[in-house]
Amino acid sequence: MDPKKIKIKQPPVLFDDTQSIIRDVERLLGATFLAYWNSSNGSVCGNDPVALFEILKKIGPRERLFLFIKSDGGSGIASLRLVHLLRQYARQLTALIPLDCASAATMLALGADDIQMGPLAYLTAVDTSITHELSPADRLNELVSVSQDELTRVIKLWNRETKAGDANPYQHLYQYVHPLVIGAIDRASSLSIKICRAILGYHLTDAATADRISNCLNADYPSHSYPITIREAEQIGLQVRPMDAAVNDLLLELNTLYSEMGQRAVTDFSETKYHNNEILNILEGRDLQLFFQNDKDWHYMTEERRWSPMNDESAWHRLELVDGKVARTFFHIR
Repeated sequence: MDPKKIKIKQPPVLFDDTQSIIRDVERLLGATFLAYWNSSNGSVCGNDPVALFEILKKIGPRERLFLFIKSDGGSGIASLRLVHLLRQYARQLTALIPLDCASAATMLALGADDIQMGPLAYLTAVDTSITHELSPADRLNELVSVSQDELTRVIKLWNRETKAGDANPYQHLYQYVHPLVIGAIDRASSLSIKICRAILGYHLTDAATADRISNCLNADYPSHSYPITIREAEQIGLQVRPMDAAVNDLLLELNTLYSEMGQRAVTDFSETKYHNNEILNILEGRDLQLFFQNDKDWHYMTEERRWSPMNDESAWHRLELVDGKVARTFFHIR
């Protein structure tokens, strides 16, 4: 089939519907509300603070701010920047967690004075894993992430199961994981602990408590995706409490709308070529929504056994209610 005759799939943009829910949430809370949402293929990334700043400039400083967070994680450095920005505009910050708030998103939640969690909500550990240019490749020739916990457990297992004087475990490990990757992971792990301490420092004056929480989230869990529910979050020492049922229901409705916007929007041209139009990240406040949307072709390089992007026109989009009308423009971030 001629690719020019194939209609490119476009995900819906549900600005009117999401704005209606945001108004309802603000009425219930009696305060300003912001939404931060990532699709399963999106992540906390370096451009998010710029998009958030655009919204915060519009609403101005507030005595209290509620932030809805739904994300599988991403960059801890971006989380620190987001918290730094939010704390400049909000005297008191509350994180609203109705669903998953994982990894770097957990870091973001740590920047709030208190965290409200719904029945389906969970945080996770923030132990470090990275994808390095020298990382091992999987069967699809894609670089895989390697975590500090995985490496530590391999070394511990080796030392426990082998006799004294046997070969150094690193001699064998280096055959599969490059030494520079191991060094980068160790550095990233130290950075992760420092970021957690810095974020907690925006509202927590007890340095010992901040250290204990940071070390716990970075080292005490055997799985990066271990779900830390409200009960365990209290045991860690976080300021958490159950979310109001009515607010939780509205946030689940909002998540459904965002999930519809962030649905897979892949148009197949052939076995080796497709176009991706998926919406990845959405940030929204009263009368203003910004989202990042993929807009690029992917071509399979048979000889190299990998997918390569082409004709990349991915961009941030801005929707704003002005004089009762919705204006849509590109939001350029470099």
